[in-house]
This record gives sequence, structure tokens and C-alpha cells, in this order.
Amino acid sequence: MAKKLNPILVQNELSGKKIFIFTPLEFERLFGVSSKATTSFIFDHTRKNLFSKLRNGLYALTSNLPSELLIANKLYQPSYISLEYALSYHHLIPETVYTITSATTKPTREFEALDKIYHYYKIKREAFLGYEPKKIDGVTVLIAEPEKALVDYLYFVSLKKKALNERLTTKNLNRRKVLEYAEAFKREGLLRLMEKIL
Repeated sequence: MAKKLNPILVQNELSGKKIFIFTPLEFERLFGVSSKATTSFIFDHTRKNLFSKLRNGLYALTSNLPSELLIANKLYQPSYISLEYALSYHHLIPETVYTITSATTKPTREFEALDKIYHYYKIKREAFLGYEPKKIDGVTVLIAEPEKALVDYLYFVSLKKKALNERLTTKNLNRRKVLEYAEAFKREGLLRLMEKIL
């Protein structure tokens, strides 16, 4: 006989294990139910607002929504938060940034989840470094170090895909680290731009 899932017990189990975001496969394994039962339960209870759909195949508990930064890390993997959002977080630009920007080795994509825009920019696999796990609002997320956030951003400026922010602050950055990260992109235009800005 198929296992019957109780919505309250499901909610308590997910909350108790601090599972903020899950896929149907993870749900299936956690509760020991068939993929058919999982699909049916998630579909029904997303309509009943127990779950929130972040994108196809990715869900969160509506009563315990994850932080937007954790969503950014999970929505499109591998990725880490970088570019304008990380520049703002590290106080390298004065503006507040509302779109969550990330670097990825996958094709450039944009998603909307829970009324927030998440933009992912493709970088070379060799340049997918310079990020660290950081505890923000009680949750560990992957975010670029200040130096790498700058390099990722300037890489797209050098490609003429972004305009240079004239209010960039670079005086507290480790210049050696910046240049090391820039060299990983193997792009002359980026290195020239770095020399001009630092």
C-alpha cells in the first residue's frame, strides 16, 4: 500500500532538518515514497500553498522561505553570487542592487522566483574561483570575495556587455589577488582595464 503523507508532518520534518529548498528526488528519498506519489503531493500542496515553486523541479516551504541568496545559489548550479550584487554587498559600489547577480559556468540565464530577478553570467571554467562560503542572515551561501566580484564585473565591462560604474571603490582591495583572478580569464582587454582602475 502506498505511504500516505501528512502535510503537517511533512512541514515539521522539512523545518526540523532545515531543508529550505528541495527537489522532488530529495523529497522522495527523505519521505520514502514513490516518484508518482511525490509528484502528486508536491503538485497538490503547491496549489494549497504549503510549497512555493522556485522553478521547475525546485521547491521551498512557504512557511519557512529561504533567503534570496540561498535561492540564488540553488536556482542554477554551479554558481556563486558575484558582479553588482556582491560589489554592493562588499561596499565597493554605493548603490543598492535589487537583481541578484551570480557567476556560473553554464549558459547565461535569468530567472524570476518569488518576485525577485536572478541573473547568471557565464564565465570560463578556469575562472570559476575566488568565492567562499559565508554565513549571511544565519544561512551559509557562496559569494565572491571582494576582489573576485570586481574582476567578474570588469570582465563583462571589457566585453562591452556592461557599462563601467564610475563610483567603484577599489582602495581597500588586495591588488595581487585582483590581478591573479584577472589572469584566470586570459583576456588582455580585462588586464588593461584592471591596470587602469587599480
